[in-house]
Amino acid sequence: MPELRKDPIIGRWVIISTERAKRPDQFSSYAFEGPPEGECPFCPGKETHTPPEIYAIRPRHTPANSPGWELRVVPSIAPFLRIEGDLERRGKGLYDLMNGIGAHEVVIETNQHIANMADLSEEQISKVITCYIDRILDLEKDKRFKYVLVFKNYGWTAGGGRVKHSRSQLIATPVNPKRVKEELVGAKFYYDYHERCVFCDLIKQELATRERVILDMDGFIAIAPFAARFPFEVWILPKRHSADFTHLEMELRIELARVIKKTLTKLKKGLNDPPYNYVLHTAPFRREKIGYWKSIDYDYHWHIEIIPRLTRVAGFEWGTGFYICPLAPEDAAKFLREVEV
Repeated sequence: MPELRKDPIIGRWVIISTERAKRPDQFSSYAFEGPPEGECPFCPGKETHTPPEIYAIRPRHTPANSPGWELRVVPSIAPFLRIEGDLERRGKGLYDLMNGIGAHEVVIETNQHIANMADLSEEQISKVITCYIDRILDLEKDKRFKYVLVFKNYGWTAGGGRVKHSRSQLIATPVNPKRVKEELVGAKFYYDYHERCVFCDLIKQELATRERVILDMDGFIAIAPFAARFPFEVWILPKRHSADFTHLEMELRIELARVIKKTLTKLKKGLNDPPYNYVLHTAPFRREKIGYWKSIDYDYHWHIEIIPRLTRVAGFEWGTGFYICPLAPEDAAKFLREVEV
C-alpha cells in the first residue's frame, strides 16, 4: 500500500510508493556517462584555461594563476548571473523585474584529476569547507546579495558536464531562493508555536528511534529524511544548533569533512558510483528590513542535502508538486548503514 508522508518543516507531501519498490540492493547507477572527457581545464598547468582565480589555497611563494595550488576558485565561464551592474528593480504591469545581478563561482576542489569528492582525503574536504565559508563571508559584503547557494553536480546525469575533475559551485543571488524561503517560513512557524527549532526536534527524534540514522559521528548526524523525495536521499545536520554554516569552527570542519567523505563513500560503494547533487542550505544574509523576523538565529538550522540521481521526475511530480519515492527511507538507511567503508 502506498504511503503519504508530510515533511515536518515545509509541509510538502511525498508518496512512498511501496508497490513500485525495489530492494535497496537493486538500485545502482545506470546513468549515461556522457561524451568523452577531452582535455581538463582544471588541472595544474592549465590555469590560463580558466578565468583568473579569485581565491586559492597555495604556498605563499607561488604567484596567482600558476601551478602549486591545492584549491582554486574562479568565476564561471558561463555565469547564470553577472556581478557587474545595478539591480534596477522595476515593474512592467503586474510583472516584477530586475537585472540578472549575482556571482557565479567554480570551486576546483583539488589539484588531482579526481572526479568524485568521495575519493578526496578528509583533510582536502575540510579545505573545501573552509573555502565555502570564506567565499560566503566575502560575498556577504556585497549589499546587493541576499543569499549564496553552494551546490555540487557529480556525474553527467546530475549536470556535472564532460570534465571529471571534482568541483562545486557557488551562486550569490539578490533574492532568497524559494526552496530556502519555504524552510525559513516553516521553521519560524514551528518556532512561534513550540519555541523550539524544528530541525533540533527532528534530530532528537531520529536519534531516539534510529530507524533512519545512517551515521552518528562526532558533532553531526546523517539521516534518510522521513519524507524523502528520492531513494537514498541523505541529510547531514550538525547536532548542535546553528543557523549559519559560516559559524562552523575549525575542529567541526574536520568532523564534517569526515562525515561527508564517509557518506559519499557509502553511496559510491553501495550504489555503484551514482551521479548525485548536493546543496547547502544556510541562513540568508541579515539585511536591515522592516518586518524581518528576529528569531532566525533560533529557529533555523543549516544542513546539507545529498540527492543520488537514480530516478527521474516526470509529469505527475511536475503537475502536483508531489514527489514519488520508490524506496522507504528506513530501508535506504539500513542499507547504507551496512555498507562497510
